[in-house]
Amino acid sequence: MKQTEHAAPEPRPVTHRAILAIAVPIMISGVSTPLLGVVDTGVVGQTPDPAYIGAVALGALVFNFVFWAFGFLRMGTTGLTAQASGAGDPAEIRASLGRAVLIAVVVGIGLVALQWPIRELAFALIQGSPKVQGLACDYYDIRIWAAPATLTNYAVLGWFIGLARARVALLLQLVLNLTNMALDAFFVLSLDMGVKGVALGTVCAEVVAAAVGLALATQHLRGFAGGWDFARLMAADRIRRTIAVNRDIMIRSLALIVAFAWFTTQGARQGDAVLAANAVLMQFITVAAYFLDGLAFSAEALVGKAVGASHRAGLSAAARMTTWWAAAIALLASVIFALLGPAIVDMLTVDPAVRAIAHDNLPWVVGAPLAAVWAFQLDGIFIGATRTAQMRNAMLMSLLIFLCAWWILSPLGNSGLWAALYVLYGARTVTLLYYFPALVRSVPA
Repeated sequence: MKQTEHAAPEPRPVTHRAILAIAVPIMISGVSTPLLGVVDTGVVGQTPDPAYIGAVALGALVFNFVFWAFGFLRMGTTGLTAQASGAGDPAEIRASLGRAVLIAVVVGIGLVALQWPIRELAFALIQGSPKVQGLACDYYDIRIWAAPATLTNYAVLGWFIGLARARVALLLQLVLNLTNMALDAFFVLSLDMGVKGVALGTVCAEVVAAAVGLALATQHLRGFAGGWDFARLMAADRIRRTIAVNRDIMIRSLALIVAFAWFTTQGARQGDAVLAANAVLMQFITVAAYFLDGLAFSAEALVGKAVGASHRAGLSAAARMTTWWAAAIALLASVIFALLGPAIVDMLTVDPAVRAIAHDNLPWVVGAPLAAVWAFQLDGIFIGATRTAQMRNAMLMSLLIFLCAWWILSPLGNSGLWAALYVLYGARTVTLLYYFPALVRSVPA
């Protein structure tokens, strides 16, 4: 049945079933995403030279800057779409997708056009050995061509999550990541293309996923009344709101990326072995993050719907119930890392020095899910409510606290670097909690 009325539907109570209906598919898709990083690391890690793992880590770091600076195309689209859904506004649901895809294509083409200055600036700021930097540049020169497709995937994924269509989001992530893993293994192991093969596999997979995502979105839009309305798409007030939300998320994302880039570059300054060991350990963090994202995405969709429907009780219930589930998942992840961590490290790298450093620092990884879960959940709540100015301010304060902590703890070497990361998680949690009561009061009871 098509949505034909522009009227907010009667708010439904938040249930555990509703939470898990979003979270479980996202977590399943999340398994494939860190597995991609594991495959990339494992494939190049079969070469007994840590420079190859380090090159993929540095190359991926550059694209964390280049692409996740525009992560608002996922997060902002989710919040705006969820609120339009909660308000019963099918025209705005359609327009939210159109604006996001338009921005994605324009920005993606711009990144390809500016690839040379971006590369020169990025690798001037990142410190690694000449061999690692040379290999990382090879990776960059190929992967940058995926920019329009990558950003389109962010927009389409955010739109489906905002509509609580988690199964479609699962399908898109599986298409992207399974295609990527298969192509990476083929290009590297069969064709012996090294880091260039990893990059080429990623480009091909992004293009395939974008095509599938747009086709599914087109099909899904047939369930909504009306058609494309250019005036609505380009409405000045809607564009101003979209720009404000996206600007704040972009600043917040850049600050977060700076923190993780600082972590990576400070590890690189301690040598290729430390850089490679931290890259291996960050695969654990990524695995935990994608599981925790399942509950954070649930919070985004359910909180956004509650805000769109002006339903404070729904907001509070969504925040409370998703957080309890997230805490349970974080505890489970920590237990699994404690039990299986040493074996996974040995599987990911054959270099003895890298293995030794990774084993020594493994306890930091075991505790990370429990330290990070609260920040993840609060991010999801604030994204769903599109309270992005508060997110921006909280992240900027957290970045400053993190850098101060690193300066104090740097004499401890790599252990001090990991301790500073824990400080970052705590700072993000405390600063967002400061704004949380005002967020709740802003929604009608």
